[in-house]
Amino acid sequence: MPIFVFPDDPIWNEEADAVEFAVEVGEYQGRVLVTRRVLQGIVGHRPQPDEAVQQVCMNRQLFDRAVEQRITDRKLDPDANVHLTGRDIARAAR
Repeated sequence: MPIFVFPDDPIWNEEADAVEFAVEVGEYQGRVLVTRRVLQGIVGHRPQPDEAVQQVCMNRQLFDRAVEQRITDRKLDPDANVHLTGRDIARAAR
């Protein structure tokens, strides 16, 4: 049985200017946000919302691994969610 569950597909969150998806660990349920700026560092240009969601979907294992590392390290943001950074992605890619 997996410890980390990612129950839904990524969506675009206009207010946060980020791709958003859910994560569940036991009873904890949180949101993961990957801002357009973080994705810009990956794709080399400022992606449009559809492209940003597509990038997260195409590289889902990388983003899931980055989330798992942040939660395992107990590095949740003050709102109890995970806002991935470029450093998180680089660390997960190693």
